[in-house]
Amino acid sequence: MAVTGAGHEHGHEHGRGHDAHRDGQDQAQAQAHGRGRTHAVRGPLSGVRVVELAGIGPGPFAAMLLADLGADVVRVDRPGGAGLGIDPAYDITNRNKRSVLVDLKSPQGPAQVLDLVERADVLIEGMRPGVAERLGVGPADCHARNPRLVYGRMTGWGQDGPLAHAAGHDIAYIAVTGALGMIGTPDGPPAVPANLLGDYAGGSLYLVIGVLAALRHARTPDGTGQVVDAAIVDGTAHLTAMIHGMMAAGGWQDRRGANLLDGGCPFYGTYETADGGHMAVGALEQQFYDRFTELLGLADLSSARKDPARWGELREAVAARFKSRTREEWTAVFEGTDACVAPVLSLREAPHHPHLAARGTFTDFGGITQPAPAPRFSATPAVMAGGPAQPGADTASVARDWDVPGLTGEGGDA
Repeated sequence: MAVTGAGHEHGHEHGRGHDAHRDGQDQAQAQAHGRGRTHAVRGPLSGVRVVELAGIGPGPFAAMLLADLGADVVRVDRPGGAGLGIDPAYDITNRNKRSVLVDLKSPQGPAQVLDLVERADVLIEGMRPGVAERLGVGPADCHARNPRLVYGRMTGWGQDGPLAHAAGHDIAYIAVTGALGMIGTPDGPPAVPANLLGDYAGGSLYLVIGVLAALRHARTPDGTGQVVDAAIVDGTAHLTAMIHGMMAAGGWQDRRGANLLDGGCPFYGTYETADGGHMAVGALEQQFYDRFTELLGLADLSSARKDPARWGELREAVAARFKSRTREEWTAVFEGTDACVAPVLSLREAPHHPHLAARGTFTDFGGITQPAPAPRFSATPAVMAGGPAQPGADTASVARDWDVPGLTGEGGDA
């Protein structure tokens, strides 16, 4: 869903010391704000202030991750919305945030954003290269006001290169990195992994890693702010590092469905059950494979693991066995064993899996079942502080807590 510039345009100006407005920040963050939402001083990023220039895809998800971990994230929404196309009340990627409305194309818009930037630690934007600069909220404008600001840039193609200014989406970014070409059956087209691999794994997570590393540097005695150029093509390519090593060593063929981890071997893949469900098998090591064939009733094929010439025979036998029972029946057979077999669940089924339910991997908040914050921290646990921010609904509370009275002149009410 990430758009390397789908016309995402937003904009700022002037300069003052970054720490001048820190007094009382923790107290302000502990106060309730906006529709009963409480920004408690909890989570490892408590005390970190983030300005997010509204967009779609990996930028909002990265900002959500920072908000889940306790950062005070203020999303600068544009009049008319960012174009996701769903009711903002259900946009989980905006949970735990606050929102103000600013028209960056208005005369006062850039100044309002720069007033926030002056008091922030991090800014995240996902516009096409050069757009933020034209709007007056590019890195130079922001660093003039706040030299220690970490300026996070989220794009598909990156800030430079022949395609830097071209539009695009997740599927194109993972296509050119070789990642998409690895996924799917050898006799079919590449399988599309939603937008998880590019937007979120290669994009959002790398942006967050970069922002946190740059933030640590900025807070050293001689540290300064800097620009983090997080391109989905770079992050997705980086995710294939192990595969490139295996290919160089002769342990990976450069084609789909022919390798150990891409469904090429019969003991690492998915199989259909009698009721149309599927089971996922990952019995790679010998001891796990032995347990798998034993429980499947194919112990006589144990030796086939090390003989690729027999993999076709093994695959057919495994497929036939799985087709003989339902997914629920096979789940009961393998539950709690070291055979490395699990049922393939749908999104609606996943929250009810016994292990995920016991851990609280999913949570019900504001009437929406959703993934709980991750990862987990022993001393500074993350909490759900609020549902999806409604555009402009927190303008007054942000103006008060961040000491930016100019916000209330334009941009909605609280």
